[in-house]
Amino acid sequence: MYAIVKRYYDMGLYSASDVAKFVKARRLVAEEYKLITGLEYEVI
Repeated sequence: MYAIVKRYYDMGLYSASDVAKFVKARRLVAEEYKLITGLEYEVI
């Protein structure tokens, strides 16, 4: 899942908010969120 989300984020198809949805759905972990977006994941 990481590779697909990373590719879509890099292509501009997913925003950081979209990637956060994958963390909430437990398809990614917070560390992967940071690797993809460069931002710290914050629980809202």
